[in-house]
Amino acid sequence: MRKWIAVAAVLLVVAAGAAFLWLGGGAEDAPRPAFFRGEPTTAHYAPIATRAADPDPLTAAEMFPTGSVTAGESTLASKGTETLTDCVPAVWGSAEAAVAGCTQVLRAHYATPDGRVSGQFLIFNLADAAAADGLVAALENGGFVRPAPGTPAGFDGSRSWAQARALGHYVTVSWVAPVGGAGRVDLTYPQVAMDSLSLVIQRRLVR
Repeated sequence: MRKWIAVAAVLLVVAAGAAFLWLGGGAEDAPRPAFFRGEPTTAHYAPIATRAADPDPLTAAEMFPTGSVTAGESTLASKGTETLTDCVPAVWGSAEAAVAGCTQVLRAHYATPDGRVSGQFLIFNLADAAAADGLVAALENGGFVRPAPGTPAGFDGSRSWAQARALGHYVTVSWVAPVGGAGRVDLTYPQVAMDSLSLVIQRRLVR
């Protein structure tokens, strides 16, 4: 009897492991934020609702015009930027299918001077507003972005905050987290600082 119980227990563990992998879990999946807010696009962004109406590619100089971002008493300095023409490596899970038709993603990594907070900002160039809304939904349900190169090993996704916005045919993602597990870190102003990079897209509305 004990032998059969042991065998059954092993089979349950194997089945659970298989289900975990089947459902998308696994070491390859990047961390998800503890708190996430997603916003669909609005009529305000109608002039840039499609890439056809806004064909100029994004550039790092346009999106990251300064070496730091500030809100309240929080300042995060840029630690590097990159431009990808293949958007799939920047995401995982259901977000991979949602970036079909994406022509570029710009990604930047930031940190506070004391190294206690790490942040990153991404912007995806999608075909239209419907695709942008679809990516925001995917980021909220079953997928997310991968950490940018240079993200510290102590980036604590279990306590991180993120916001994704569909802005016409673009999607911006701002993501901040404490680094290491010591003490409480208020992420309010770091999140606001990172998300302020989304305002750059307003310039495209008046072109």
